[in-house]
Amino acid sequence: MPENWWIYRGTGVPHDGIAALPPAPAWRSFGDWVDSDAELPAPPADEASGLTARRLGRARQATAYQADEREVHLVNLALHLRRPLLITGKPGVGKSTLAYAVAHELGLGPVLRWPISSRSTLRDGLYTYDAIGRLHEAGLHAPQHGTDRRPPAIGQFLRLGPLGTALLSWRTPRVVLIDEIDKSDIDLPNDLLNVFEEGEFEIPELQRLGPGPQEVAVADPGRRAVVRGGHVRCAHFPLVVLTSNGEREFPSALLRRCVRLEIQPPTEERLAAMVAAHLGEDGTADGSQDGTADGSQRAALITEFLRRQREDGADLANDQLLNALLMAERGLWGSGPGRDVIHDVLLRPLNES
Repeated sequence: MPENWWIYRGTGVPHDGIAALPPAPAWRSFGDWVDSDAELPAPPADEASGLTARRLGRARQATAYQADEREVHLVNLALHLRRPLLITGKPGVGKSTLAYAVAHELGLGPVLRWPISSRSTLRDGLYTYDAIGRLHEAGLHAPQHGTDRRPPAIGQFLRLGPLGTALLSWRTPRVVLIDEIDKSDIDLPNDLLNVFEEGEFEIPELQRLGPGPQEVAVADPGRRAVVRGGHVRCAHFPLVVLTSNGEREFPSALLRRCVRLEIQPPTEERLAAMVAAHLGEDGTADGSQDGTADGSQRAALITEFLRRQREDGADLANDQLLNALLMAERGLWGSGPGRDVIHDVLLRPLNES
């Protein structure tokens, strides 16, 4: 049963519940300088295309992520407290997809995804500056033969990253996904702390130009924003979702600033609902099947998938099950060799060499 303090309900059905989010606690309030949210730009519309479409499917598949009550509770804690949400769990259990589900249901615009590698730095998430490109263009625009040719504006060579874009002053919080933070260099989790606490950052390349406005590119494709005085600060702290496969420990300073959620392997009911959302009740969701799939084979594969996880300790991801079911419903299940391919290749445990 939905509780009256829930903003995110976990239904997958879009609604305007974000308007009912209470004011931030005093120690997490960032928009006191804004007279009215109506003055701020709304997040761009999410057309359920590109990455979002792949994560959630189209409109009829928007319930692909089946959140349980505990997950809904913790997402709402992060929203109310304006704290990052640190999600841990095995690969393939839906950690990243939860971010897309929240953004889709609450109408928070496209998810701003920052995939982490061992070379990622805080600046990568905040902004990038093409100094070499600017120098090149400045040379091309140097005064010649008495002409006064101005070099291009610096903002043409500066682009806010996913986290930097989320920290702009939006009318509602944006969702930023910091994906697989456990792959990062040891310093990155600590480097994030000040940004998480202050909800703002500075761009020295723009500050040198004085207090005036500068137009820069942002992580939303084809869009630009105005930054004044080289200072970016949020009006509403974004919903920051950090995912981890549990491969490392994080500093206590980061942990105490996060709401921590550990996603457990799905139950049979959640798997069946996820499969139906992606493949349809009759196996026709991707438009390439004939709708003659036998429901018993779907149930059998789901049961086998769960048995391998629970009894054999197999490390299996949800997308492996989707791949197996897709091919089974396209005819691979119809022969002994085909079933062997499904079991030995598509459902091969990730922890099996």
